[in-house]
Amino acid sequence: MIDIVFSDSACGSLKLAQHYGSGSYCGGVGVVVIHTDGSKATEKEIEAAQREAEEKNRLRWERSVPMGGNPADVFGFNLALSVGDISENEPGTLRRQELEHLYSIHPSDVGLEAAQILLQSAQDNLKTVCNRAVMGEDIRIWYSNQPDELCGLNWFMAQLNQWGGPFGQVYLVKLPEWEANEEGNIIQTNSWGELDPGEWHRYLTLQRLAPPVFCQSCAAHWRVLQTENALLRAMLNGQLVSAPETLYDDFILREIAAADDTFQEAMVIGRALTKYRLGIGDAWVALRIEEMLRTGKLEAVTEAADDMPIYHRLLKKTSNVSFSLCL
Repeated sequence: MIDIVFSDSACGSLKLAQHYGSGSYCGGVGVVVIHTDGSKATEKEIEAAQREAEEKNRLRWERSVPMGGNPADVFGFNLALSVGDISENEPGTLRRQELEHLYSIHPSDVGLEAAQILLQSAQDNLKTVCNRAVMGEDIRIWYSNQPDELCGLNWFMAQLNQWGGPFGQVYLVKLPEWEANEEGNIIQTNSWGELDPGEWHRYLTLQRLAPPVFCQSCAAHWRVLQTENALLRAMLNGQLVSAPETLYDDFILREIAAADDTFQEAMVIGRALTKYRLGIGDAWVALRIEEMLRTGKLEAVTEAADDMPIYHRLLKKTSNVSFSLCL
């Protein structure tokens, strides 16, 4: 069985899930402690956070059921297909340029290298999956309503359509939009990349066979999106549709309006992503704020350290722009 996911975090988590909970817990959790005011955490705070994280991880391990399988059967395509030009039938120069644009929020050498690694990994994985698929291996696709994963599903079906077949069976596992946990609380997860390794086995019961007509419909929809070739694709009214680059701006502006005149950009980005569950990453929000800086709505008060993303800085609202109307 070939497993397909659409982010590096989902790929790594699913590979770990195959044997997560097997044997004795070995420990080794890393933690990062960040204060909301930007101050550094003390050694005591870091040690306390480390102990708490170790205990939580140990309990997860002991309660987990290994999925089984082989990590070599898991393939990730972290192509951020909800953003930018998608006219290429296979990931190439245009997709690399879009990835470089997204990763430009990081130090230049880091961003360029990350984009190249992601593209090369996707190209290599695509060749391997194609070779195995045409030999008749079954395929299981993990997806959700998160834009990159939903785009990934449609894109991958278009790849299968290009290869021609015949193939083995294609199975789908869609992440539920919400669940109730043991305490009766509602849990909402945006994407498979948010799951702990010990959680994956619970979703195997949701696996369903994808009929050929569904695969063809997804491939056809991707061709429509390619023809439209908008700057964004988003899930609106239950449909994956083309969208303008300004789609999320109002949500960002609301959080800027609620912030002080001088504010930490990282905090605004974090609140916009968690409060409105936009299903996008920090890079796109940071790039939209860059546009607001370019047009004079905001001014930079400080600059990020050389080894940090650009949004680790203070920004200031300009006096000639009112943000109150965005609330």
